[in-house]
This record gives sequence, structure tokens and C-alpha cells, in this order.
Amino acid sequence: MPLIRTIQIDPETRLGVWSIEEPESFFRERVHISPGIHHPHKRLQHFAGRYLLVTLFPEFPLNRIKVSESRKPLLQCDSFHFSISHCGDHVAAIVSTKAAVGIDIEEVKDKIERVSHKFLSPDERDFIDPRHSLPHKTICWSAKEAMFKWYGLGSVDFKENLVLQPFVYQPTGFITANFVKPDSNTRLYLQYIMENGLCLAWTHPV
Repeated sequence: MPLIRTIQIDPETRLGVWSIEEPESFFRERVHISPGIHHPHKRLQHFAGRYLLVTLFPEFPLNRIKVSESRKPLLQCDSFHFSISHCGDHVAAIVSTKAAVGIDIEEVKDKIERVSHKFLSPDERDFIDPRHSLPHKTICWSAKEAMFKWYGLGSVDFKENLVLQPFVYQPTGFITANFVKPDSNTRLYLQYIMENGLCLAWTHPV
């Protein structure tokens, strides 16, 4: 079973990372859903993400997931809050029974460097470690993606609305951030892990 990482964040919150090595049939036998996805790999990612949810919380009601107008999957009953992220052959998920959460998994790629001016403010660019520019910026991008998923309502400017406090580059660490919009001004706390060319970042329930 390629569940390569699980973290018990608190008594009500768990996350996991799955390395997809199984064929689609493996998940179809265990996850009884019918996704309207035609691309084979995207469909495989979808099945793996749903299977990871019930791996983390066996009582998770998969058949009650709906997709909001902002394309965020959710449970209208709010019995579980969750977030899923896919990256190549990896899928990550976080589930909490107490509060909204967000997660993101990213590969460290040069594209992040090329588009960093679109999601980093001048103050954020100032704290980037020039010796580790690409992984440091990847962590910032992944953290902001996790914040975006935590919010779940779309229409977010990554540079203006998602504000990271300075943090020193290291393979694992914590980030303090502010989500700033007229309808939500919230201090968020995130954690990240950089390992084997992948960055995993998630919000702690607040």
C-alpha cells in the first residue's frame, strides 16, 4: 500500500500522501463513485484522492461530496472538512472534523521561478533565500495554494490577498500568514515539508 506519509495533526485532523502505483481498477473496487472525467490519468488521480479520504477517516461519506460553484468539493453537512491536491503520481489530502483546511502538493519546477512575480509581493520577494530561490518560492506557492483551498470561494489575488510573513528557507518548517479580503481577515498557520523534489504544505485548523 503506497501510503507514503500520514500525520495526525490533532485529535480531529489527519493528512496523508499517496503514491499512485495501482491501476484504476484497484480504486474502482474500493471507491464506488462515477466521476465524469474522461482523461485517464486525471480520473485515476480523482479515484486515488477519494480513496485517500476514506483511508484517513473510514467513516468519511464519499457519496455526499458536492462541488461548489467555485469548483471546491465539499460536504454540505460540514461533518468533515477536507482538501485534496494532485501532482503527477502523488495525491495529498487533509481531513478535519472541526474546521476548514487546505493542502497542496507541488513538484519543484522552473515554472515557479518564471511566474513568481505574479504571486509574490515585493515584501515576500525580499525574504527569499537567493541560495535556494526555487525551492523557497515553491514553498511560498504551495502555501498560498493551501490558503486558497482553505478559503474555498474563489476570486483570490495571490499577491494581494494571501500574505506570507517572512520565514527562513529550510526543508521543513512553519509559516504564519494573513488571508486579507473584505469578507475574511484571518491569521493562518501553515506547515510544510520539502522532500524528494516535492513540496507539501497545509493549513492548521483555526
